[in-house]
Amino acid sequence: MPGLSMKLQILKNPVTRKRLARFKAMKRAYYSLWLLGILYGLSLVAELVCGNVPLYVRFEGSSYFPVVKYYAETEFTGSGRLTRPDYRQLDQSPAFSGNPENFMIFPLIPFSPLESIDPDTIAVEDRVKLRLTAAPRMGTVDISPEKTIVRSVMMAPFFDGAENRPPDARLTGTRLSSWILLPADFEQAVALRFANQAAPFARFEVRTRNGDPLTATLATFRPRKLPPKSIRITLSDMAEDAASAALVVFDRSLARVSDSDAMWTRISDTSRRILEELVARRFDQYVENYSVTIEGRQYTAAFIKEDVRFPYPPVQGHVLGIDSAGRDVLARIIYGLRISLTFGLLLVGCSMLIGIMAGAVQGYYAGKLDITAQRFTEIWSALPFLYVMILMGAIYGRSFMLLLVCYGLFNWVGISYYIRAEFLSLRKRPFVEAARCMGVSSFTIIVRHILPNALVPVITFFPFYLVGAIGALAALDYLGFGLPPPTPSWGELLFQAQQYRWAWWLILYPALALFGVMLLGVFVGEGVRNAYDPRQYSRLR
Repeated sequence: MPGLSMKLQILKNPVTRKRLARFKAMKRAYYSLWLLGILYGLSLVAELVCGNVPLYVRFEGSSYFPVVKYYAETEFTGSGRLTRPDYRQLDQSPAFSGNPENFMIFPLIPFSPLESIDPDTIAVEDRVKLRLTAAPRMGTVDISPEKTIVRSVMMAPFFDGAENRPPDARLTGTRLSSWILLPADFEQAVALRFANQAAPFARFEVRTRNGDPLTATLATFRPRKLPPKSIRITLSDMAEDAASAALVVFDRSLARVSDSDAMWTRISDTSRRILEELVARRFDQYVENYSVTIEGRQYTAAFIKEDVRFPYPPVQGHVLGIDSAGRDVLARIIYGLRISLTFGLLLVGCSMLIGIMAGAVQGYYAGKLDITAQRFTEIWSALPFLYVMILMGAIYGRSFMLLLVCYGLFNWVGISYYIRAEFLSLRKRPFVEAARCMGVSSFTIIVRHILPNALVPVITFFPFYLVGAIGALAALDYLGFGLPPPTPSWGELLFQAQQYRWAWWLILYPALALFGVMLLGVFVGEGVRNAYDPRQYSRLR
């Protein structure tokens, strides 16, 4: 086995052993390589970790392994159907649930990355919360320069109408200070307006003589030809409304589970019956807000119930949440890891193979061939990759192989420059000249003599190229030019996060996975670069 013997000779080489020792000495790089390898190995057998196909089935005394072999539905039901059975539904059938000898063992995460989860399987609180919020009250008063009320509108809710005449009429002709306690800065703002001087919009917190908080606002004022005869003040109790909400929780039997306030007892019997009917309806369908009057004041009744709508946050059984199509995010991240690393390894391997061949031919033969090929490479690198990718996707459709080929055709240029430079430097060395004098063919010289000495840039750049390929795939999927749906992809999850910005789990977990893998790759690349650097220490002079 010549290949194995050559590998053993490389490992026995003192230079190689020193490089391995320097790589292992950099702990974060060494452990990152192991961790990245373990994660990729687990992703390659992701079907054993997450999936809706059982690992093992025991049925009627026979053993089945659906995760590695296809079984038709008729194998378990005798229905004559040759399609793949729904194992989760089959597990609930009497043949399995009623017979303890028949059972299934599912993966640790029993969900496929392509499977839409049934909303009924997600346990949510079966309660309706009735939130009663006081509607904001607003009124206006026009005052004279003597601070006497000239006119009032909608002020009745703010004051007790003890007399038989309407409260608004009772306010007319009285001084504003007899009803409302005014701060000094409010008096100054009013005085500016009556003095016909410019004044900005102003808002003040005031109180009635009874101690009730109000918000008073004055509109922006601009000077006029004549001073105003009256100034309008808008009063509202919005500050009070912020704390005037009551919450009543009902179960499906319409029994009150909790009541944060005694508000429910102050509602009339007729209004309570209407609210209970709306609460009962909310258990099955959405109900609009309802306006109800409680002790002469308007309240808005909101009926709140937790519904299962995708995307859905992390819940028991789905620790990383559910995406917009009802698929488990953890399963898609695991399968996305396999696709990302596989794509990165294949892309970097193919790109480096093309770049090495192109750079080796240019650097070894040099001359006119080198100049001609270099001009072609420069023209090729100037082509817009994204436009080419869009065009090819529109013609042939999006696919893994198309993306790999298109990206590989543009990704080899950078490495060819390094290999070309190494070959131009090594082609005139004595050991190469000696090989030519001995009659060794050009192919052998390139492969056996020059290439092993020119691979240092390839090896040191490999981890960084891998990180770049993973990031590029995520970016293309995010933009919609990458893998076709419903392929599990980190970029596609981040695209969903842009559509549903409130779904924090679609932003956090895919971003953490992408960041973690790229960080591990950078650590490995740093260790490889340190291993191939002959200088253990460097300093600036």
